[in-house]
Amino acid sequence: MPKVMKITEATSLGLHSMVFLASRPEKVVSIKKIGTVLRASQAHLSKVLQRLARAGLVRSSRGPRGGFMLARPGDQITLLEVYEAIEGPLVSRKCLFDTPICTGEQCIFGDLLETTSNRYRVYLEGMKLSKLTEVYVKEDAHA
Repeated sequence: MPKVMKITEATSLGLHSMVFLASRPEKVVSIKKIGTVLRASQAHLSKVLQRLARAGLVRSSRGPRGGFMLARPGDQITLLEVYEAIEGPLVSRKCLFDTPICTGEQCIFGDLLETTSNRYRVYLEGMKLSKLTEVYVKEDAHA
């Protein structure tokens, strides 16, 4: 049974990592630094960032000064791109079942599922990483 809004831990890490990187444009940020800020396992974070790199959203560099940075400016990357790089295509849902089971003309949820699904997509599509960087600005004082 598909979920209307699916945000896994990997997706959450991906979204937050991307916003964190957007708050440091043109800087290479280590996996250790990102992991510390997000309080996340470096191993899990590394897998998520590798997916984002394969999708062309981040660039990575190896070595002692290695890490990750955005592949494009934060005002050119939407939350939807990040979401879909990790979860796959976001599908609008009218029903919780793959094959609708209701025999009537109306869903027990009315148009709630479709409305929620569409609003979720519109938000993710319209939200650029650069609009969210204030979340991590205070972190600079502790860096």
